[in-house]
Amino acid sequence: MGIDHFSTATDMLAALDAKEISSVELTELHISRIEAIDRKLLSIAVRTFDRARTVAAEADRRRASGETAPLLGLPMTLKESTQVAGLPQTAGLAAFEGYRPESDGVLAAHVFDAGAALLGKTNVPVALGDWQADSPVYGRTNNPWDVTRTPGGSTGGGGAALAAGLTPLEIGSDIGGSIRVPAAYCGVFGHRPSETAIPQSGAFPMADLPNQAFLMGVQGPLARSVDDLVLLFDVVSGPDRGEDAGWKLGLPQPRHTSLRDFRVAVLPQILGLTPARAVRNACSELAQLLRSEGATVQTAQPDIDMDAYFRDYARTLSLMTSQGMPPEDREAQAEGLRRVGNPIADAQADGFTMGAHDFILLVGRREFARVQWRQFFREWDVVIAPMTLDSAFPHQTRPFAERTLVVDGVELPYFSNIIHSMIAIFPGLPSTAFPAGLDDRGLPIGMQAIGPYLGDRTTLEFARLVERAWHRFQPPPGY
Repeated sequence: MGIDHFSTATDMLAALDAKEISSVELTELHISRIEAIDRKLLSIAVRTFDRARTVAAEADRRRASGETAPLLGLPMTLKESTQVAGLPQTAGLAAFEGYRPESDGVLAAHVFDAGAALLGKTNVPVALGDWQADSPVYGRTNNPWDVTRTPGGSTGGGGAALAAGLTPLEIGSDIGGSIRVPAAYCGVFGHRPSETAIPQSGAFPMADLPNQAFLMGVQGPLARSVDDLVLLFDVVSGPDRGEDAGWKLGLPQPRHTSLRDFRVAVLPQILGLTPARAVRNACSELAQLLRSEGATVQTAQPDIDMDAYFRDYARTLSLMTSQGMPPEDREAQAEGLRRVGNPIADAQADGFTMGAHDFILLVGRREFARVQWRQFFREWDVVIAPMTLDSAFPHQTRPFAERTLVVDGVELPYFSNIIHSMIAIFPGLPSTAFPAGLDDRGLPIGMQAIGPYLGDRTTLEFARLVERAWHRFQPPPGY
């Protein structure tokens, strides 16, 4: 089969099954690659090579005795903020630099039970709160397509490691595009699951609690192919601890298995923000491809006030990400945002200081938005949209509120980058991000397919069909 560091996880597992390569050999291939390449990327923050070698040797023994498991002997990585017993889990916060959880979180346990050999944990930004991966604990991760640019965030280390061939699979988390933005910036695939399809616990230090009152935050897979996304999705999806006493996940099959049968809504421009020309061209090219395949394609969106929708998302984001923050710190954050002087910053400020009554009203508005999407997906199967306004931007170090993005010569507020991510996040919908070619700078562009709640297999299948008909993963030049 000719396995190398850019082979898919699916092909690596097939080669292991066929005894064309051993798990020890496959693990050493990745360790050598990391040691040779990662000096200039700094994508893998915590290395666990000895552990990987031990698990790989045991996997070879298990295979020889006839045992099977979905990821048996496959080396892979996890996001640094993923709970793993005995390993650092800082989420980019210096205050947690010495923290080591005593037990595996649910996702890590699923991955290890499936037989994976952990190569290490990948880099993240401070508190997982950026579209970069610049950590005071571990340093800054660079994009293999251009080391002067971000790989995205907060699963930036994972996106860079996948694109550079340092790992075949990665688990990320996403409350602001943190799975799908790195996928777009690094030219790989990422899946943000329906909000309850994958356990949400164990994704942040001291947060290994099932049934949390935590909206919008999810964990999910990144990979170099859709088949690999599905492979890892199937390993980690299901109920959280406690919920497994009473229910199992039974997702519906894809609505269609051929592009010609899909009813595809193309998201119109929203909030007055125009994506880069290359992004717009990619969207048009995909729409034309789908029409040529026989799909029904039309510009459409639910009957939703997107300005109000965006403000409610911003409020919820602030509220969710400030859990556990002292009241005086929340007040300081709100005051700083209000000084920015725009409606979105004001909405973010509201979230930092929101009381219980206003929160209940906010949850009600979110539920109404979920109803509107449910009605919309009676007529449409997926919505396609850009993943970001542009390809990866140069590293930025200014305070968050002072940063800007330059898109085709137009300067925009930094937070504008979230507009396409948040479409699926606020109502908890599945979204699969996939490569959409390169811009004229040779940088990857990403798009997404958003589907109905618990319609994960529909967005994944759509992305798989698009991958076969349009753009697949391609390695960065020089790698």
